[in-house]
Amino acid sequence: MENLNRVHLNGLRALEAAGRLGSLKAAAEELGVSPGAVSQQIIKSEERLGAIVFERSSRGLSPTPFGQRLVSRLTAGFRMLDKAVALAHRHADSELTISVAPVFASRWLVPRLSRYAERHPEIRVRLDASIRLVDPDTSDIDIAIRVGDGDWPGTRTDFLLAQEVFPVCAPALAEQLKTPRDILSVPVLRDLNSTISWDVWLAQFGFRESDLREGNTFTDASLCLDAAIAGQGIMLAWQTLAHYALSVGQVVAPFPERAATGLGYWLVTSARRPEPKKTSDFKRWIKQEIAATARDFTA
Repeated sequence: MENLNRVHLNGLRALEAAGRLGSLKAAAEELGVSPGAVSQQIIKSEERLGAIVFERSSRGLSPTPFGQRLVSRLTAGFRMLDKAVALAHRHADSELTISVAPVFASRWLVPRLSRYAERHPEIRVRLDASIRLVDPDTSDIDIAIRVGDGDWPGTRTDFLLAQEVFPVCAPALAEQLKTPRDILSVPVLRDLNSTISWDVWLAQFGFRESDLREGNTFTDASLCLDAAIAGQGIMLAWQTLAHYALSVGQVVAPFPERAATGLGYWLVTSARRPEPKKTSDFKRWIKQEIAATARDFTA
């Protein structure tokens, strides 16, 4: 394709548009520039090609025999390019890239994606499992789901759910827990990466985290929940982490009290880019799913 280096692409576009549309004015309107700019591009392109493409007259531009052959081939070429770009847009419109924390993805989002697919079969989901908040203006992420206070400068945030914590354990272990004080006598499972203290929940009963009995520790909340399911101890869980395990009886919440962490789940998108339909549709769907989860915890 070394011949393409002889003429700037903008010059070829000017030649093609003027030849196809028959006037500088029409070409300028299509290209979004002035007629003078189109004329200059044509002159420069003819110089670089070493051939006259248009004859000038009082009636406007008229392609030379060479110009007719050139313009017809340019038109065919630009139509192919247009189809290639359209293919890229169709791909972008049909794929939704979601950045989400691994635990939220595995314990809550992934099991529900089949329902999303039923509603939007035209969309293919790509999950980016990460806790790092990427810049939606410079990455290929369409939407992120994060836990925090919603204050991320330069982004658009939509509130999903206030995070609440509560103890969960296997049903057999729950039989030993008649009052909140009984937690002090059973092993406590800990997610070492969690920033949520047991004091958040214990304070309402007058106890402190330092009063708890130490159990196994993990660096992943999902593994911590697995240990609770296996009966190894009690853990401090939250709605999206424990919802499925609670619904099928793998764990139980031995006490009805929950405590707010002051944090929430948020949908994070670009504040600068227009929001595509695929993102708006996903927001609508996930808000409905989150609302159903919230209802389960208020029933």
